[in-house]
Amino acid sequence: MTEKPTEINNIPQHVAIIMDGNGRWAKKRKMPRVAGHRAGVESVRRIVKACGESGVKVLTLFAFSSENWKRPEQEVGLLMDLFMTVLNREAKKLNKNNVQLRVVGDISAFSAKLQGRIADAVALTKNNDGVILNIAANYGGHWDIMNATKKIAEKVHAGELAIDDITETVMDQYMSFPDLPELDLFIRTGGEVRVSNFLLWQLAYTELYFSDALWPDFDEEEFNKALLSFSQRQRRFGKTGEQIEEKAGA
Repeated sequence: MTEKPTEINNIPQHVAIIMDGNGRWAKKRKMPRVAGHRAGVESVRRIVKACGESGVKVLTLFAFSSENWKRPEQEVGLLMDLFMTVLNREAKKLNKNNVQLRVVGDISAFSAKLQGRIADAVALTKNNDGVILNIAANYGGHWDIMNATKKIAEKVHAGELAIDDITETVMDQYMSFPDLPELDLFIRTGGEVRVSNFLLWQLAYTELYFSDALWPDFDEEEFNKALLSFSQRQRRFGKTGEQIEEKAGA
Protein backbone atom coordinates (compact mmCIF):
# COMPACT_ATOMS: atom_id res chain seq x y z
CA MET A 1 0.00 0.00 0.00
CA THR A 2 1.29 3.45 -0.96
CA GLU A 3 1.98 5.54 2.12
CA LYS A 4 1.21 9.22 1.73
CA PRO A 5 3.65 11.65 3.37
CA THR A 6 2.55 12.93 6.77
CA GLU A 7 2.99 16.53 5.57
CA ILE A 8 -0.01 16.22 3.26
CA ASN A 9 -2.99 17.45 5.26
CA ASN A 10 -5.07 19.06 2.53
CA ILE A 11 -5.99 16.54 -0.15
CA PRO A 12 -7.58 17.85 -3.37
CA GLN A 13 -11.01 16.41 -4.12
CA HIS A 14 -10.64 16.57 -7.89
CA VAL A 15 -7.36 16.06 -9.78
CA ALA A 16 -6.92 16.28 -13.57
CA ILE A 17 -3.87 15.03 -15.44
CA ILE A 18 -2.49 15.50 -18.94
CA MET A 19 -0.60 12.23 -19.38
CA ASP A 20 2.24 13.53 -21.56
CA GLY A 21 5.45 11.81 -22.57
CA ASN A 22 4.45 8.34 -23.75
CA GLY A 23 5.99 8.80 -27.19
CA ARG A 24 9.24 10.27 -25.87
CA TRP A 25 9.48 7.47 -23.29
CA ALA A 26 9.29 4.91 -26.11
CA LYS A 27 11.70 6.83 -28.36
CA LYS A 28 14.34 6.91 -25.60
CA ARG A 29 14.14 3.10 -25.54
CA LYS A 30 14.12 2.77 -29.36
CA MET A 31 10.61 1.34 -29.20
CA PRO A 32 7.50 2.22 -31.28
CA ARG A 33 5.34 5.03 -29.86
CA VAL A 34 2.48 2.64 -29.12
CA ALA A 35 4.76 0.85 -26.63
CA GLY A 36 4.86 4.10 -24.67
CA HIS A 37 1.09 4.31 -24.69
CA ARG A 38 0.86 0.72 -23.42
CA ALA A 39 3.34 1.52 -20.65
CA GLY A 40 1.24 4.57 -19.82
CA VAL A 41 -1.70 2.29 -19.00
CA GLU A 42 0.32 0.91 -16.08
CA SER A 43 0.73 4.45 -14.75
CA VAL A 44 -3.04 4.93 -14.97
CA ARG A 45 -3.51 1.87 -12.76
CA ARG A 46 -0.98 3.17 -10.24
CA ILE A 47 -2.47 6.65 -10.01
CA VAL A 48 -6.09 5.46 -9.76
CA LYS A 49 -4.99 3.28 -6.85
CA ALA A 50 -3.04 6.15 -5.29
CA CYS A 51 -6.11 8.39 -5.51
CA GLY A 52 -8.16 5.85 -3.59
CA GLU A 53 -5.49 5.53 -0.90
CA SER A 54 -4.87 9.28 -0.52
CA GLY A 55 -8.52 10.37 -0.47
CA VAL A 56 -8.82 12.02 -3.89
CA LYS A 57 -12.48 11.66 -4.91
CA VAL A 58 -12.29 12.37 -8.66
CA LEU A 59 -9.52 11.77 -11.21
CA THR A 60 -9.87 13.16 -14.74
CA LEU A 61 -7.38 11.93 -17.34
CA PHE A 62 -6.81 13.46 -20.78
CA ALA A 63 -6.63 10.33 -22.95
CA PHE A 64 -7.31 11.69 -26.45
CA SER A 65 -7.82 15.32 -27.38
CA SER A 66 -9.92 16.69 -30.22
CA GLU A 67 -6.61 17.78 -31.79
CA ASN A 68 -5.04 14.29 -31.61
CA TRP A 69 -6.81 13.33 -34.85
CA LYS A 70 -4.02 15.32 -36.56
CA ARG A 71 -1.48 12.67 -35.56
CA PRO A 72 -0.34 10.06 -38.12
CA GLU A 73 -3.25 7.85 -39.15
CA GLN A 74 -1.46 4.69 -38.04
CA GLU A 75 -0.89 6.05 -34.53
CA VAL A 76 -4.52 7.17 -34.23
CA GLY A 77 -5.65 3.70 -35.26
CA LEU A 78 -3.36 2.07 -32.73
CA LEU A 79 -4.64 4.40 -30.00
CA MET A 80 -8.24 3.44 -30.82
CA ASP A 81 -7.29 -0.25 -30.68
CA LEU A 82 -5.54 0.31 -27.35
CA PHE A 83 -8.57 2.13 -25.96
CA MET A 84 -10.77 -0.82 -26.92
CA THR A 85 -8.31 -3.32 -25.41
CA VAL A 86 -8.03 -1.38 -22.16
CA LEU A 87 -11.81 -1.13 -21.82
CA ASN A 88 -12.17 -4.87 -22.42
CA ARG A 89 -9.46 -5.70 -19.92
CA GLU A 90 -9.92 -3.08 -17.22
CA ALA A 91 -13.67 -2.55 -16.83
CA LYS A 92 -14.16 -5.57 -14.57
CA LYS A 93 -11.09 -4.61 -12.50
CA LEU A 94 -12.41 -1.08 -12.04
CA ASN A 95 -15.76 -2.48 -10.98
CA LYS A 96 -14.11 -4.89 -8.52
CA ASN A 97 -12.21 -1.96 -6.99
CA ASN A 98 -15.39 0.16 -6.64
CA VAL A 99 -14.20 2.72 -9.24
CA GLN A 100 -16.88 4.55 -11.22
CA LEU A 101 -15.86 5.09 -14.84
CA ARG A 102 -17.12 8.01 -16.89
CA VAL A 103 -16.11 9.13 -20.37
CA VAL A 104 -16.38 12.81 -21.34
CA GLY A 105 -15.99 14.22 -24.83
CA ASP A 106 -17.57 13.85 -28.27
CA ILE A 107 -17.50 10.06 -28.55
CA SER A 108 -19.77 10.17 -31.62
CA ALA A 109 -16.57 10.37 -33.72
CA PHE A 110 -15.52 6.89 -32.56
CA SER A 111 -16.54 3.62 -34.21
CA ALA A 112 -19.89 2.14 -33.23
CA LYS A 113 -18.04 -0.80 -31.69
CA LEU A 114 -15.91 1.45 -29.48
CA GLN A 115 -18.92 3.56 -28.50
CA GLY A 116 -20.72 0.38 -27.46
CA ARG A 117 -17.78 -0.79 -25.38
CA ILE A 118 -17.60 2.59 -23.66
CA ALA A 119 -21.31 2.41 -22.85
CA ASP A 120 -20.93 -1.11 -21.45
CA ALA A 121 -18.00 -0.16 -19.19
CA VAL A 122 -19.75 2.97 -17.92
CA ALA A 123 -22.94 1.02 -17.20
CA LEU A 124 -21.02 -1.72 -15.37
CA THR A 125 -19.45 0.74 -12.91
CA LYS A 126 -22.15 3.41 -12.61
CA ASN A 127 -23.28 2.42 -9.11
CA ASN A 128 -19.78 2.33 -7.59
CA ASP A 129 -19.10 4.94 -4.91
CA GLY A 130 -15.31 4.90 -4.77
CA VAL A 131 -13.00 7.01 -6.93
CA ILE A 132 -14.69 8.54 -9.97
CA LEU A 133 -12.44 8.11 -13.00
CA ASN A 134 -13.22 10.49 -15.87
CA ILE A 135 -11.57 9.63 -19.18
CA ALA A 136 -11.54 12.64 -21.52
CA ALA A 137 -11.67 11.18 -25.02
CA ASN A 138 -12.06 13.30 -28.16
CA TYR A 139 -12.33 16.14 -25.69
CA GLY A 140 -11.29 19.77 -25.97
CA GLY A 141 -11.93 22.75 -23.72
CA HIS A 142 -13.20 24.79 -26.68
CA TRP A 143 -15.60 21.96 -27.60
CA ASP A 144 -16.86 21.77 -24.01
CA ILE A 145 -17.63 25.50 -23.83
CA MET A 146 -19.14 25.52 -27.32
CA ASN A 147 -21.30 22.49 -26.54
CA ALA A 148 -22.60 24.10 -23.34
CA THR A 149 -23.29 27.35 -25.20
CA LYS A 150 -25.32 25.54 -27.85
CA LYS A 151 -27.43 23.78 -25.20
CA ILE A 152 -28.10 27.09 -23.43
CA ALA A 153 -28.96 28.76 -26.75
CA GLU A 154 -31.49 25.99 -27.45
CA LYS A 155 -33.11 26.64 -24.04
CA VAL A 156 -33.30 30.37 -24.77
CA HIS A 157 -34.72 29.75 -28.26
CA ALA A 158 -37.38 27.45 -26.77
CA GLY A 159 -38.33 30.10 -24.23
CA GLU A 160 -37.21 27.89 -21.34
CA LEU A 161 -34.42 30.23 -20.24
CA ALA A 162 -34.10 34.01 -20.28
CA ILE A 163 -30.83 35.63 -21.37
CA ASP A 164 -30.61 37.52 -18.09
CA ASP A 165 -30.82 34.21 -16.22
CA ILE A 166 -27.56 32.93 -17.74
CA THR A 167 -24.96 32.94 -14.96
CA GLU A 168 -21.73 31.08 -14.23
CA THR A 169 -23.76 28.62 -12.19
CA VAL A 170 -26.07 27.97 -15.14
CA MET A 171 -23.08 27.56 -17.45
CA ASP A 172 -21.57 25.03 -15.04
CA GLN A 173 -24.70 22.90 -15.34
CA TYR A 174 -24.10 22.40 -19.07
CA MET A 175 -20.38 21.60 -18.93
CA SER A 176 -19.03 18.05 -18.98
CA PHE A 177 -19.33 17.10 -15.29
CA PRO A 178 -21.65 19.49 -13.45
CA ASP A 179 -22.29 17.10 -10.56
CA LEU A 180 -18.65 16.67 -9.53
CA PRO A 181 -16.42 18.73 -7.19
CA GLU A 182 -14.67 21.71 -8.77
CA LEU A 183 -11.24 20.99 -10.16
CA ASP A 184 -8.59 21.55 -7.46
CA LEU A 185 -5.32 20.35 -8.96
CA PHE A 186 -4.12 20.11 -12.57
CA ILE A 187 -1.02 18.02 -13.29
CA ARG A 188 0.88 17.80 -16.56
CA THR A 189 3.70 15.30 -16.93
CA GLY A 190 6.47 15.24 -19.51
CA GLY A 191 8.05 18.63 -18.85
CA GLU A 192 5.71 20.74 -20.99
CA VAL A 193 4.11 23.78 -19.33
CA ARG A 194 0.83 24.42 -21.12
CA VAL A 195 -2.78 23.33 -20.65
CA SER A 196 -3.38 22.27 -24.28
CA ASN A 197 -7.10 23.04 -24.54
CA PHE A 198 -7.95 20.88 -21.52
CA LEU A 199 -10.78 21.84 -19.13
CA LEU A 200 -10.45 25.56 -19.93
CA TRP A 201 -13.65 26.57 -18.11
CA GLN A 202 -12.92 24.36 -15.11
CA LEU A 203 -9.30 25.53 -14.72
CA ALA A 204 -10.24 29.08 -13.64
CA TYR A 205 -9.03 28.71 -10.03
CA THR A 206 -7.21 25.39 -10.25
CA GLU A 207 -3.70 24.94 -8.87
CA LEU A 208 -1.24 23.96 -11.62
CA TYR A 209 1.60 21.47 -11.22
CA PHE A 210 4.09 20.50 -13.93
CA SER A 211 6.26 17.40 -13.64
CA ASP A 212 9.34 16.57 -15.72
CA ALA A 213 8.59 12.84 -15.37
CA LEU A 214 7.36 11.19 -18.57
CA TRP A 215 3.95 9.64 -18.00
CA PRO A 216 5.09 5.97 -17.92
CA ASP A 217 7.55 7.00 -15.18
CA PHE A 218 4.97 8.95 -13.17
CA ASP A 219 4.46 6.80 -10.09
CA GLU A 220 3.04 7.12 -6.58
CA GLU A 221 6.10 9.06 -5.40
CA GLU A 222 5.72 11.63 -8.18
CA PHE A 223 1.98 11.88 -7.50
CA ASN A 224 2.63 12.51 -3.82
CA LYS A 225 5.01 15.34 -4.77
CA ALA A 226 2.11 16.99 -6.58
CA LEU A 227 -0.23 16.46 -3.62
CA LEU A 228 2.37 17.90 -1.26
CA SER A 229 2.84 20.97 -3.47
CA PHE A 230 -0.93 21.49 -3.49
CA SER A 231 -1.19 21.16 0.28
CA GLN A 232 1.40 23.90 0.80
CA ARG A 233 -0.39 26.50 -1.32
CA GLN A 234 -2.74 29.20 -0.11
CA ARG A 235 -5.85 29.29 -2.28
CA ARG A 236 -7.26 32.81 -2.19
CA PHE A 237 -9.99 32.85 -4.88
CA GLY A 238 -9.62 36.62 -5.32
CA LYS A 239 -9.26 37.43 -1.61
CA THR A 240 -6.11 38.63 0.14
CA GLY A 241 -3.79 36.35 2.05
CA GLU A 242 -4.71 38.17 5.23
CA GLN A 243 -8.42 37.42 4.72
CA ILE A 244 -7.70 33.74 4.27
CA GLU A 245 -5.50 33.65 7.36
CA GLU A 246 -8.14 35.46 9.45
CA LYS A 247 -10.80 32.97 8.35
CA ALA A 248 -8.52 30.03 9.15
CA GLY A 249 -7.84 31.45 12.61
CA ALA A 250 -11.48 32.20 13.38
